[in-house]
Amino acid sequence: MKGFVSIIFTIFLSLFFIATVFFVQADELDDINKQLDELNKSLSSSKVATALNEQELAKLNSQLDAIKSQVVQIETDIKKKELDIRAGDNKLKEQKKLLDQRIASLYKNRGKQQDALLQLLVTDNLSIFLKQFTYQQTLLDSDRRSIVRVVFLVKDLEERKLALEEEKERLIPIKEAVAKQSDFLYGEVASAKEYEGHLQQQIVQLSAKQQEILSQRLASLNLPQSLGAGPLICTDDRNRNPGFGNAIAFFTFGIPHRIGMSQYGANGRANAGQSHEDILRAYFNNISFENRNARIKVQGFGEMDLEEYMLGIYEMPNSFHIEALKSQAVAARSYALAYTNNGANEICTTQSCQVYKGGNKGGTWEQAVKETAGKVMVADGQPITAWYASTAGGYTFTNDVVWGGSQRSWTKNLQDGAGPYNGFQDVISNAYDRDSPCMYAAQGWRDEYDKSAWLKSEEVADIVNTLLLVKKDSSTAENLYQTDKPNPAGKETWSAEKVRSELGSSAITTVNDISVSADFGSGRTSTVTINGISFGGSEFKDRFNLRAPANLQIVGPLFNVERR
Repeated sequence: MKGFVSIIFTIFLSLFFIATVFFVQADELDDINKQLDELNKSLSSSKVATALNEQELAKLNSQLDAIKSQVVQIETDIKKKELDIRAGDNKLKEQKKLLDQRIASLYKNRGKQQDALLQLLVTDNLSIFLKQFTYQQTLLDSDRRSIVRVVFLVKDLEERKLALEEEKERLIPIKEAVAKQSDFLYGEVASAKEYEGHLQQQIVQLSAKQQEILSQRLASLNLPQSLGAGPLICTDDRNRNPGFGNAIAFFTFGIPHRIGMSQYGANGRANAGQSHEDILRAYFNNISFENRNARIKVQGFGEMDLEEYMLGIYEMPNSFHIEALKSQAVAARSYALAYTNNGANEICTTQSCQVYKGGNKGGTWEQAVKETAGKVMVADGQPITAWYASTAGGYTFTNDVVWGGSQRSWTKNLQDGAGPYNGFQDVISNAYDRDSPCMYAAQGWRDEYDKSAWLKSEEVADIVNTLLLVKKDSSTAENLYQTDKPNPAGKETWSAEKVRSELGSSAITTVNDISVSADFGSGRTSTVTINGISFGGSEFKDRFNLRAPANLQIVGPLFNVERR
């Protein structure tokens, strides 16, 4: 038990220490990463300790239950003994009454014994006398035995009463100790779980802040959210020569935001023979199809009938398969109704909502709109916010994972491929959106090096060194932003040489070995290993996005490394 209490005290002492470092400044993303790392480690340790404590609690509760059962049995025995003693008291009263009679008889018999010789002298029948005398002796012996029994009964009752009182006295502290120990154990585990909940809330809050900062920096790339924003500008840097050897680039699968329908994925599914309903059911959970209509207000265009509005949406090229266009029409119609609350509110005309240019786009888009007229996706009786994006990169995610907040029941985490994913090449080959130029691309560029995203070995080494340094000393975070732009915290940005100097012997100067591993079930890079040093995929991505030069970014959860 002392060991259990010691574990609880150690856990809370360490968690209290960690809880004192939660002050976050707006631009301290690395500090946020450090805190998140510490919080997650603390939460993990607490959960492990709590699990052990719960196992200990279960074991102790089992022992306590056994003790409680013994206590109940003792109490039952005490009640039985009390009944037995009460019955013994009654029996003793009867025996005492009988004894009184026997004693009186004894005294009478003693008088008779004194006359026995006289009777013997005067009797005419010796045989009769002997029988009477023998009878009297028998009665006397019986009286003596009765007296002895009563004496022993009294003695037994007194001893049992004393033992009963001792049992009662001993039982009181045992019951109190059992109740106290049980309450203590439950209280300790409940407190640990409450603290874990507090830690989890802190993680959610810091993660939201981290996501806000990263989103602001990602916005500088101006990546299109959907095909309505215009032609995709992703390029395959594997075909570009930066002019230096031992070049390294990080390629991301897809571009934001990977929620709901992948537009290129819908086209891939249509080309594979899927109908628009099949496509929509693949990308959205828990939906049914219904016919709806309304008049909606469109920013800058006034109020119009929903079907008129649909004709002017520019979200998918007419060159796409008709079933893909139909799936887009149903998704866009559903989104418009959900966004405007069935026409009560106004919808914007950019990709912040969905791209609307007015008039009639015509062609196969007009055909798709008319052939699905009024058709929307519904969940819980209401049209769904049917998000879509150009390229999911082989996976889609639920809205809460990408944006935070509560999960919408119609979003899903999907392996969006025609075949299994056992490696990066499988994703590239089997994903339904494999024909998108943004399916697998290194995002960002520099004016030099053939406008590519290739990095020199020493540049990647510098990114790794900043990650090592901020993990070693989180107070250096504000000095470790990219060196070719002003420091966002208004502090000195440390050069690669300064970072190496601060790290000392643990710094690396060049990348000899680099590899990336991923969880292909969920679609996330799990580990980046450089020169034998391993980092979590998410922490490496965040540090890369802060230190990499120009506007080079890793823009999604699944990324790989390429070398040339």
